[in-house]
Amino acid sequence: MQLQLVRERWPAKHPSFIQLYSMNTPNGIKVALALEEMGLKYEPHLINILEDDQFTQAFKVINPNSKIPALIDPNGPDDHPISLMESGAILRYLADKTGEFTPLDRAGRSACDQWLFFQVGHIGPMFGQFGHFFKYAVESCDHPYPVQRYTNETRRLLGVLDEHLQRHEYMLGESYSIVDMAIVPWVEALTSAYKAAEHLQLADFTSVTRWEAICTARPAYQRARQVCAL
Repeated sequence: MQLQLVRERWPAKHPSFIQLYSMNTPNGIKVALALEEMGLKYEPHLINILEDDQFTQAFKVINPNSKIPALIDPNGPDDHPISLMESGAILRYLADKTGEFTPLDRAGRSACDQWLFFQVGHIGPMFGQFGHFFKYAVESCDHPYPVQRYTNETRRLLGVLDEHLQRHEYMLGESYSIVDMAIVPWVEALTSAYKAAEHLQLADFTSVTRWEAICTARPAYQRARQVCAL
């Protein structure tokens, strides 16, 4: 019954498709990217976080935490519909659903999950806080401490990525995976959204730069950037 609120606010033209509720932020892009790469049929619905769509009761039915993205898969486990929140959990779900872009052996899966959690626990929150204070809170916070703190932490995390990518073509080695999908929108945002390439001296991280160029050149990435765009 509660899902009826979602259907009324964002009616589905293709109810048999996965229904994506999102906006093209880094977290939104990474789920759209997975759907595009995996060739899954989906229908996107814009959740305009600039107009507080995420706080409506209709959206909170599928994500009580009021964050994008979220999705409904009408063909979930055991042929029952399922709704999902948290972008990292959604990536894992889609990879398990398709058997694609994730290792199938236990050791490989553990490596995949540790880097996926690294993005969720470190890259996203720290890059996001950096972007907030560096670009969006300039007029409301003129103290230098937040920008300095998150600049240092963002560069530290970029260093972790760079050292890892010196030894690997992609995050899990030779194969492109959901880990690359999870991380690269956040790295790209440092330049495209936050306009911070010079401030962060991104050119120092040559392996990250190489990897980012390869990942963002994929046709699916170019399509995903436009999904749920304003």
